[in-house]
Amino acid sequence: MKVLLTAINAKYIHSNPAVYSLKAYAQNGKRSSDTTIEIAEYTINQPEDGILEDIYLRRPDIIGFSCYIWNIEIVRRLVDLLHQVMPDVPIWLGGPEVSFDCEAVLREMPGAKGIMVSEGERVFDRLLSCYEGSVQLVEVPGLVYRDGDTICIQPPEAPMDLSLVPFYYDDMSKFENKIVYYESSRGCPFRCSYCLSSVDKNLRFRDLELVKKELMIFLDAKVPQVKFVDRTFNCKKSHAMAIWEFIRSHDNGVTNFHFEVSADLLDEDAFDLLAQMRPGQVQLEIGVQSTNPQTLQEIRRYAAFDRIADAVRRVKAGGNIHQHLDLIAGLPWEDYESFSRSFDTVYALEPDQLQLGFLKVLKGAHMWEKQEDYGLCYKKTPPYEVLYTKWLPYEDVLRLKGVEEMVEQYYNSGQFRHTLSYLVRFFTGPFAMFEAMANRYRAWVLPGQNVNRNARYEWLLHFVEEFAPEAEEGVRVLLTYDLYLREKVKSRPAFAGDSNVWKEKCSERMSELWESERAAGRYEGPYRQFLHETHMEHFALDPMALARTGEKKAGDYWCWFDYRKKDPLNGNGIVTFR
Repeated sequence: MKVLLTAINAKYIHSNPAVYSLKAYAQNGKRSSDTTIEIAEYTINQPEDGILEDIYLRRPDIIGFSCYIWNIEIVRRLVDLLHQVMPDVPIWLGGPEVSFDCEAVLREMPGAKGIMVSEGERVFDRLLSCYEGSVQLVEVPGLVYRDGDTICIQPPEAPMDLSLVPFYYDDMSKFENKIVYYESSRGCPFRCSYCLSSVDKNLRFRDLELVKKELMIFLDAKVPQVKFVDRTFNCKKSHAMAIWEFIRSHDNGVTNFHFEVSADLLDEDAFDLLAQMRPGQVQLEIGVQSTNPQTLQEIRRYAAFDRIADAVRRVKAGGNIHQHLDLIAGLPWEDYESFSRSFDTVYALEPDQLQLGFLKVLKGAHMWEKQEDYGLCYKKTPPYEVLYTKWLPYEDVLRLKGVEEMVEQYYNSGQFRHTLSYLVRFFTGPFAMFEAMANRYRAWVLPGQNVNRNARYEWLLHFVEEFAPEAEEGVRVLLTYDLYLREKVKSRPAFAGDSNVWKEKCSERMSELWESERAAGRYEGPYRQFLHETHMEHFALDPMALARTGEKKAGDYWCWFDYRKKDPLNGNGIVTFR
C-alpha cells in the first residue's frame, strides 16, 4: 500500500513540516511491511496539470493533502480532478484550512473521503491502521469522514505529548536551499481574536534535552536559517532562555534563528542574553498590531505598548538582532487616522522591518464570529482579507494598500534608510510621507508594472523634486550614499553627479588605501580586485549629519565602501570616512 502525503507550498524555498511529521510518526510505529509513505511537495506556481500528472503517475493507494490558506483553492480543484481520474483512491485532508466546519468542507468537496482534524500525527497513524485492517474508522478519534451519504464525526483526539513527535529532518540534504522550520511548543497562552492559535488551549512544550539534541543537528549541518513556528516562543521563560543560551554557546557562525516573541515578556535576563548573540544570529518577530487602546482591548491583546516599545529599544541598542514589527489594518475601532497614528508610533521604534498587514477573517476565530458587530466585510475566498469595516471604508483600505507598497519598496527593502531618515523631516510624519509617495506612485506606475531598483531611486528623486523641492540637494547626496552602501553599481546614475571632477584624487586615495591595507595584512589581492570589491565616493555634504539631524554640513567627505564583509543585519557594506 502506497500512501502519498501531498504539500503545495507558497514558494519553492518553503517546506511543509506537517507532512514530514506525519510520515515520521507513522513510520515510527508498527507499520505493515507492505505500507510505504511518500511525500510530494509542489508550489502554487506550478501548473495544475503537471501536479495532477505527477500524482497520478506515482500510483498511490491513498492520498493526503495538507491544506492551508495559500493552497486550498488549488487543493479543491486537484481533489476534484483526482477523484475523476482515480475514483477508487481515497483522498484525506488535514490542516487548519479544513479543520473547522468539516461537514461543510466535505459537502463542498465530494471527492474527499474525510478530514483529519487538528493535531494529525496520531490520527494519521491510526488511519493507516484502518487501511491495514487492524482498526475500523469508527474507532479513530479525530476523524470526520463520509460513509455513503452520511458524514460521520468522531470525537476529537486528545492532545499528545509533543516530545513523542519524532524528529523528521533525517536527511538535511533534502532541505538544501529551503527554510527549515522547527517546533518546540504547540498552542498559545493568548486569546487574540483574529488568530486561530487562540482556539488551541493546550499549550505544550517539547523536552528541552531533546530540543538541544535536534538543534545541534541543524548547527552541525550549518543550516542558513531555522524558523521556530512556536506561536509565542517566550511564553515560558525557562524554556526560551534555555534554548537561547544553547544556541549562543554553540554558535557555528552561520545559522540564523527566527523567533516570534511577545516583547512585553522580555526581562533583564533575556536582554542580557540576547545582547551576547552574534550579530545576525537571532531575529525576532513582534506582533504589535495596533497602538489604539480600544482596539487592543477589543481584540484581547492586553500587553501595554510602552512595555513593548521599551523592549524593542533595549534589543535594538545591542545592535546585533534583526527585529520585525507587525501592524494589522482592519481591526475593530481602528479607522484611517487611528491606523496612521499606530504606524507613526511603531515607525519611531526604527524596526528593521515594519510589516503592514491586512486583517484576515479566519473561520473559527473570534473575529469571524463578531463580523456583524464590526460591520466587517471580507473576501469569502482565501486569503479572506478585509474589504471594509464600520470604521474603515474600502476606499481607505485601498489607500493603505498604497502605503503598504511604498513601505515594502522603500523601507523594508533596507535600500533607502538614510534617504528616508532625512526626507521624513519635510512631512508631518512618516505615514504622511509614505501616503504622499503612494498617491504619486499610483499616478506614475501602471498596475502590475515591475519597477527595478534603479528606477525606484530615480522615481524617489522625481517625487522629491515635485513634493519637497527644498529637500532635493540632501536627497541626492543620500540616494547616492544608500546606493553605494548596498553595492558597487556598474553604471553611475545621473543623480549621483559627475565623478570626473574628483576622479583623479579618488584614484590617488584608492591606491594609497590599497597599499596601506596590504601593509597591514588586511588585503592580499591585486589592485584591480581591490577596485572591484570596494568603492570610494566624494560628498560635498556630510551624509551622516544629513541622515541623523538634517544638518547640511559642507566639506570634503570621502566615504570608502568595503563590500568584502557586509553587515549581517542589513546586508550593507562596511563604510568608513577617509
